[in-house]
Amino acid sequence: MHRSATDPRPRVLHLTQPVEGGVARVVLDLVKAQLTAGLRVTVACPGGELAAHARELGAEVRGWYADRSPGAGLPDEVRRLARLLDEVRPELVHAHSAKAGLAGRLAVRGRVPTVFQPHAWSFEAVGGATAALALRWERWGARWAHRVVCVSEAERATGVHAGIRARYTVVPNGIDTAHFTPAPADTTCSAPAATAPGERAPLVVCVGRLCRQKGQDLLLRAWPEVLRRVPGARLALVGDGPDRDALRRLAPASVEFTGAVADARPWYRAADLVVLPSRWEGMALAPLEAMACGRPVLVTDVDGARESLPPTHAAHCLVPPGRPGALAGAVAGLLLDPELRASLGDRGRRHVQSTHDVRRTAEAVAELYRELLGGRPPVSFERRESIHS
Repeated sequence: MHRSATDPRPRVLHLTQPVEGGVARVVLDLVKAQLTAGLRVTVACPGGELAAHARELGAEVRGWYADRSPGAGLPDEVRRLARLLDEVRPELVHAHSAKAGLAGRLAVRGRVPTVFQPHAWSFEAVGGATAALALRWERWGARWAHRVVCVSEAERATGVHAGIRARYTVVPNGIDTAHFTPAPADTTCSAPAATAPGERAPLVVCVGRLCRQKGQDLLLRAWPEVLRRVPGARLALVGDGPDRDALRRLAPASVEFTGAVADARPWYRAADLVVLPSRWEGMALAPLEAMACGRPVLVTDVDGARESLPPTHAAHCLVPPGRPGALAGAVAGLLLDPELRASLGDRGRRHVQSTHDVRRTAEAVAELYRELLGGRPPVSFERRESIHS
């Protein structure tokens, strides 16, 4: 795995499974910035929209077929990846999330600079013997990561406290603040097909994959108490996932399931309150996107949540994870206080613009790459205007 004799630009391989949700958006943001900066970028993943969008950006895409969770097929997945690495010959591998981090480190074994980005630790997602096995692997596999990139200081602290001895770098998640913006002043914002003409009931929106991690079941258990205190309130669950049918069985008529959407901005902009009741995270993107759209957010106090909010928001916008009663009280309290919601939305927007712009994230990752590549790449992410001249 050495640099091409005819092309001096370093080649970066992004290896990822899953291929949807927040992980995919982080990968695509990095790919876009790195291509603009002049790097050669390859994405290896099991297809899906991530592969299609990466091709549209101009990246080379290689099919790497792997299940989302470890299983009996892991040895074959590692062998396929080893062959792919011999063909692509990257000078740096950036593996995203637990499965790609597992297979990637087994295939590379430190032969080239390797960045592992957990996007929330694998042992938090499971329990019992499986959690113990995942933690054992993370401790052992850390030897083959030249750097572990955490998206929040809390995620790094979780790794340290779990005994994962690694070289850590914290790079907070960022979002495109030019894309996620408040609705134009002359626009009447309403959620697609959410209300009848002339109707304006309070709308709570939860954007995320329908799965245990995101905690929509906790929000549905809290919802009857919200309705008792705020009659007529509506809830939109925006996204799709493996728990869709189970969640539908819990949901009353005031809850709408939108399915997967290509663009969540109309829902953010229509929301009176955006809620993400996660059981665990590294640093969720949905609250950042909602704040960038000028909307107030309510999140559970898991890794990355406090760091994603303005310091003044903690008293109003954080609730303990796994407690539907506390969640119901906080949702109802915010729905009944429009002045507070407006203030939180305005301050949240300014906070995201100054702290969580994706350009800051891309430059921090670029600096890490330069360090690991011994000073390369020769171009700066700050000098985009000269890249293609």
